[in-house]
Amino acid sequence: MLHIEDMRIRRGSDYQIVLPRLILGRGEVAAITGASGCGKSTLLEMIGLILRPDGLGQFRLGDADGLDVAALLRDDRQAQLADIRAQRLGFVLQSGGLLPFLSVRQNIELPRRMLGLPGKSELVDEAISRLRLQPLLGKLPAQLSIGERQRVSFVRAIAHEPDLLLADEPTAALDPLQAQRLFELIIEIVQRFQIAALLVTHDWDLVRDCAIRNIVGTLQGGSAVDASADGTVFHEAA
Repeated sequence: MLHIEDMRIRRGSDYQIVLPRLILGRGEVAAITGASGCGKSTLLEMIGLILRPDGLGQFRLGDADGLDVAALLRDDRQAQLADIRAQRLGFVLQSGGLLPFLSVRQNIELPRRMLGLPGKSELVDEAISRLRLQPLLGKLPAQLSIGERQRVSFVRAIAHEPDLLLADEPTAALDPLQAQRLFELIIEIVQRFQIAALLVTHDWDLVRDCAIRNIVGTLQGGSAVDASADGTVFHEAA
């Protein structure tokens, strides 16, 4: 469903962030881990088409042969790339990113309404139920706890049924018990609805306990694509 090869970006004059290869299927969840400042969020933003890679071999999204995202990037097809971000990707930010003047229900329905879809769907209803959000639907984000805001942000990110969920430290502001519960619910729901997911996290124990794939950023002197540049290379942990 997601197939990336030879993705890289240069940060400054002598540091590169490199992803040699990543293949992710529907319903599959992988964590992106590594030391603070190694480039985890930068990698997620490249995959999320927020940052433009400096080098890219292959980037396909979708079933069968998939959409050739690499070609769209090479040709600078910004309108098509914006459509992919809106329709086929879902984002969970560290801050939650909820609009403060909309209720929980309105925040959740917003991505669907912007795409001309009905506000309600089976996926949205089930996610609201599983995450126990029914009592919160009429509240504003300021009336929610941090954990509640993160649960709402997750449902909003998948409400339009994207192909790929990208979550940047979704549990960073939560206590260990809340973090584990949210992590497990994210995994359960993306598997149930066959959404691929990449989760940036610093919690190695959580990744191990949930038994998901781990894409680890390793600091190297001389990267895989440029021996003269230091960098971070992301590879799957054994």
